[in-house]
Amino acid sequence: MSVKPSRTNMRDYDLLLVCAVVVLLVFGLIMVFSASIALSDGPKYVNADRYFFFTRHLVFIIVGILAGVLTSFVPMQFWERNALPLYGLSIFFLVLVLVPGIGREVNGASRWIPIGPVNFQSSELTKLAMVIFCSWYIGRKKQYMRKVRGLLPILGFLGIAAMLLLAEPDLGATMVVAAIVFGLLFLGGVSLKVFVALIGIAVAGIVGLIVTAPWRLQRIFAYLDPFSAEHAQSTGYQLSHSLIAVGRGEIFGVGLGFSIEKLHYLPEAHTDFIMAVVAEELGFVGIMGVIILFAIIVKKGLVIGRHAVAMDREFNGLVAQGIAVWFGVQAFINLGVCFGLLPTKGLTLPLVSYGGSALVMNMIAVAVLLRIDYENRCMMRGQNFATGRKGGGHV
Repeated sequence: MSVKPSRTNMRDYDLLLVCAVVVLLVFGLIMVFSASIALSDGPKYVNADRYFFFTRHLVFIIVGILAGVLTSFVPMQFWERNALPLYGLSIFFLVLVLVPGIGREVNGASRWIPIGPVNFQSSELTKLAMVIFCSWYIGRKKQYMRKVRGLLPILGFLGIAAMLLLAEPDLGATMVVAAIVFGLLFLGGVSLKVFVALIGIAVAGIVGLIVTAPWRLQRIFAYLDPFSAEHAQSTGYQLSHSLIAVGRGEIFGVGLGFSIEKLHYLPEAHTDFIMAVVAEELGFVGIMGVIILFAIIVKKGLVIGRHAVAMDREFNGLVAQGIAVWFGVQAFINLGVCFGLLPTKGLTLPLVSYGGSALVMNMIAVAVLLRIDYENRCMMRGQNFATGRKGGGHV
């Protein structure tokens, strides 16, 4: 029986991955509109209309798509050659955000650099930079990854970024960046014994940061009992109202647009706690839909990375898997915070929450992942990356 020619054709991209990203973007736009529609009635956004956040989020999506399209044409060799300068650029912005008069302080944290009508969050660039830099370093020092002399430099680079992030302060971003580095070290061949030791050191460090900072310690106490009289109207306020929203949603939710908690009860309903609104309006079904979409993205990233490694393109493979770790860990933390599984931490949900620089950097990361997949497919077909014609695998 002959095989139809169409069955031998291979797309230049992973259709399921693209569909998962597009669905999350559209879903995020709808939920940002739903979660923010009442904010214009409050004193904080008195000059904004009900479409203010929807319009800005739509603009961020368009900018992110344009940035992603441009990034998709950049060969992975470019990122490999410029991994160290990219790390240096991310450190420069982390320092810049701490400079008085340049960094913008909100709620006691200096995490943003005002650029005209928008704010650039330096930590978002750091996440992508650490994925690319660590992948480059591990690829070059593969033979030393089981030895201390191979680990110390990368841990030093991580330490510099972590100290600057903690100075903002931004413990959530620090945890994500550390998870990216540790995940890549594990995937890059670090022994299980060393990996467990690194995790132990990281946990001890986090505990130390919490114990030595009174406001973080209060968040832990509020996490343990958010509805207590001591915490319900203070440090446990966000979590308690998030849990109320989740409880009201039950299986199918109260209906899109009918959330009560978004009506000035739940702070940051359109950013860090957008999943609480999803849970209230769409219920368990909506939650599971979002989790499935993120599971698809994470799985696809790991598979694309494995294919690249199998074709002796280790840098590409580690970058793809690093992006998968980034999205998976950040989504897990965001969901865990909203559902009361983890202490309150300010992290957005990738591709869904309102936030310009986060969304744009997420789209650039997705574009890098699609570029790796494209180069994999070109190598499988024996085609040139730039022309798509048969030939070598280099641009």
